[in-house]
Amino acid sequence: MTAAKVGGDDGLNALVERAAAGLGASIDPGARAAIVAWLERLEEWNARIDLTAARGREELVDLMLADALMLAPRLPRDARVLDVGTGAGAPGLALAILRPDVRVTLSEPLGKRAAFLRTAVGGLGRSDVVIERKRGELLGGRRAWDVAVSRATLAPQAWLDLGVTLAAPGGSVWVLLAKEEAPSNPRAHAEDDVSYVWPLTSASRRAVRYLVV
Repeated sequence: MTAAKVGGDDGLNALVERAAAGLGASIDPGARAAIVAWLERLEEWNARIDLTAARGREELVDLMLADALMLAPRLPRDARVLDVGTGAGAPGLALAILRPDVRVTLSEPLGKRAAFLRTAVGGLGRSDVVIERKRGELLGGRRAWDVAVSRATLAPQAWLDLGVTLAAPGGSVWVLLAKEEAPSNPRAHAEDDVSYVWPLTSASRRAVRYLVV
């Protein structure tokens, strides 16, 4: 039994539904099935390789899905989205599933995580999702994306400073926070500030969207 299954939690399908309901989101059946398939594959890999720090299924679902459920309705239509340091796919792969209209690039330099992403993306039949086995700093200067997001890969200030080199002018950088203060950068203006709670583990979170100039 993997660490993600310890604790007698509910089935993944039920937990995904609970997470969505807790954040006032709706997931169509096809997207829900894809999310469950991704998380099941992640559990299988976690039995051999530690890809996440989740200690139970509720924590796994919150860790991989909750931020994406908050972000998904706030993305522009057909946006080009970059997730830096995506790990096992949060929030970027979840966003690709929840919003099939957006074009997602997943940046992940670590080999074992990139290998998992290739397997997961292939299993989902999502050839439109691009995997870059690079550190975000190596993508800096492109300014090729409408939305740039990262979670816990860099300190908030360092991420915003990098994000403004990745998002196109008029695009957005999302900074996801736990207890940290919101950073600032002269090339970005805070436009949205969203406080929310991970629905299954009750962890308080905050997301600030910066408009890039």
